[in-house]
Amino acid sequence: MPVAASAIYFLNLRGDVLINRLYRDDVGGNMVDAFRMHIMQTKELGTCPVRQIGGCSFFYMRISNVYIVIVVSSNANVACAFKFVVEAVSMFKSYFGGAFDEDAIRNNFVLIYELLDEIMDFGYPQNLSPEILKLYITQEGVRSPFSSKASDKPIPNATLQVTGAVGWRREGLVYKKNEVFLDIVESVNLLMSSKGSVLRCDVTGKILMKCFLSGMPDLKLGLNDKIGLEKESQMKSRPAKSGKTIELDDVTFHQCVNLTRFNSEKTVSFVPPDGEFELMKYRITEGVNLPFRVLPTIKELGRTRMEVNVKVKSVFGAKMFALGVVVKIPVPKQTAKTSFQVTSGRAKYNAAIDCLVWKIRKFPGQTEPTLSAEVELISTMAEKKSWTKPPIQMEFQVPMFTASGLRVRFLKVWEKSGYNTVEWVRYITKAGSYEIRC
Repeated sequence: MPVAASAIYFLNLRGDVLINRLYRDDVGGNMVDAFRMHIMQTKELGTCPVRQIGGCSFFYMRISNVYIVIVVSSNANVACAFKFVVEAVSMFKSYFGGAFDEDAIRNNFVLIYELLDEIMDFGYPQNLSPEILKLYITQEGVRSPFSSKASDKPIPNATLQVTGAVGWRREGLVYKKNEVFLDIVESVNLLMSSKGSVLRCDVTGKILMKCFLSGMPDLKLGLNDKIGLEKESQMKSRPAKSGKTIELDDVTFHQCVNLTRFNSEKTVSFVPPDGEFELMKYRITEGVNLPFRVLPTIKELGRTRMEVNVKVKSVFGAKMFALGVVVKIPVPKQTAKTSFQVTSGRAKYNAAIDCLVWKIRKFPGQTEPTLSAEVELISTMAEKKSWTKPPIQMEFQVPMFTASGLRVRFLKVWEKSGYNTVEWVRYITKAGSYEIRC
């Protein structure tokens, strides 16, 4: 369900109403008094940004020295409400020259009323793109003397923008060298038991693009996902090519992606925004390729000594390598002295986090460095309590490797002028929550 806001208020830090707009008649005009009395005067502004008072919900956010409060009388999407506030503030800053504070609101209240009528209709959010709004709300805001100078951008094509055909890209872009940069960035989340069995494992990934293309190009991206390959083989009346395929879960696309074409053909086709943007996000829970395997052995020798042996094996190819590998091995709080022996990298004891920290700057593939440590503990007269061993944690970054097995099969760029394009594809796998129980 969308926001369905009943009213929106702009308040200063004293609680005075700077400007407000009532979209529905299901709340009274004095609802802001309830917000002022029950939230602002009770010093509860920093506890929770969502409060219920008298059958109404208040969503509020502080921007500079202004509180923006949205009042709803029924169940509503809180995330959508805050997203609306963030986008609205960005739009106001575009009109006011980069400033949004109490002075900017007082100097532009006529313009703000006009914008509030456009960006929300009967409590439902509408288009908040500054580029589109400036096509028919041409009034310029009063700029602060400290605001940045307005940029002299060419005016986009009004027909395309207003109809929403390509509201994220303007016409007339020209580059001497047409390039597309594509990064597949994945985070591996792992929880492994002390016996080596995987308790939880998944990969969250995103495809980041940076486009410097002239004109209005149409891009088509092909991945080795199972559904897309099956659909492609059906359309071409030929059997699917052999090779590893993956199943993508929880896929989320940028607004530029043609969803109708994706649903029918399972191809990612789009007219990209200019510059950097996030094309899609996804998650994978099956068939994850773990970049590292950790084999720990921790022995408690009496009350004052421990032996720690940890072997880390890189599973990826021998020609690849990981960067910035950090292994954090927990030890008891009463640790007094440690001694190390490592076959690669450096290790030290960090008393602030009660861990042995093992760092390897460059970790080649198909290698098995080991760490051996002796830990001396402080002897106490009190009865020894059993030590609950926290899991070993890892941090790393592996270029040109994907834990999901996702690969870009092709990236086609079509533009009516027929210029040549240079495509760059890069893969990066990082550690999300990579934990191994001892």
